[in-house]
Amino acid sequence: MNQNEFTELVPGLPEDIALECLTRLHYSTHGVASRVCRRWCRILQSKAFYYHRKQTGFTHKAACLVQALPSPVESKPTGQPRYAISVFDLVSGIWDRVDPIPKYPDGLPMFCQIATTEGKLIVMGGWNPVSWDPIKDVFVYDFMTRRWNQCKDMPEARSFFAMGAAGGKVFIAGGHDESKNALSSAWVFDISSNEWTEFPRMSEERDECEGVIIGSDFCVVSGYDTENQGRFKSSAELYELSTGQWRRVEDAWRSSQCPRACVGVGKNGNLTCWAESDPNVKVGACGVDLGDRTLVTGSAYQGAPHGFFFVENNKKGQNSKLTKINVPDEFSGFVQSGCCVEI
Repeated sequence: MNQNEFTELVPGLPEDIALECLTRLHYSTHGVASRVCRRWCRILQSKAFYYHRKQTGFTHKAACLVQALPSPVESKPTGQPRYAISVFDLVSGIWDRVDPIPKYPDGLPMFCQIATTEGKLIVMGGWNPVSWDPIKDVFVYDFMTRRWNQCKDMPEARSFFAMGAAGGKVFIAGGHDESKNALSSAWVFDISSNEWTEFPRMSEERDECEGVIIGSDFCVVSGYDTENQGRFKSSAELYELSTGQWRRVEDAWRSSQCPRACVGVGKNGNLTCWAESDPNVKVGACGVDLGDRTLVTGSAYQGAPHGFFFVENNKKGQNSKLTKINVPDEFSGFVQSGCCVEI
């Protein structure tokens, strides 16, 4: 990091010590700290400062969950549940909820996709919660400013697509169009330039696929083509960011289940299905890797209470047994999907 950017950060302190003071601030204080002066604001919002905090070990990992909101106590649940972004801070153990997207104050778009990169949360696509029409909206949430920004729309409306993010870019592939036709096309969104770029298509259509980042590759797991709805493929396709080429991987997904939200990645890069890891999360499983631990949610059977568990990730690439954790009632709703944000 260029130390010249940080001269006289704190009067009377050497610049390296002043920088370390800012580096150690918890991310929840960045909004207040950015109001101290313009220099602090520029530093705290800079990409260079984010990577400096990450390299020195002062970022925090948290789980971002697309979670059903509780119904009012005095009324019976009617229609589709409303969803919001819940955040679980692994270090403090605190649960919180992100402010609603201004365009959708009453709940997130149904089946929207989320991913994170460089400490920002991206929400993309889904269905309008009122009309159920597919939407192309793209929103980015900045945890430092605690504000949503609406970005350039997706090039085309698509549902149930694979999504992953790394290095300030968001990758999407597959899903289906407004006519329910499965897609093989793929695009990348650059957050800083607010621009979309198409990249090579996958070798085949993949609807209801799941996207994960493995190392420096974007992996699109399973899915099915238009003529074989519900018959999930065992293969996956890896987009190698270094070469810009797709590589097909046979027998990568050994489960017959839909991969949505339940794909786990072992230390050796092998894919696992969280729904098959324990009977307590057999239905509606979702796993969020938080480094040393994975947060796993799900139910034992359809209609059963939603459970929340920790799994210790050991160095051998194997996972330990699920340990149940207690969560506040307002954060006990069904989890549709999730991702890990490093803030």
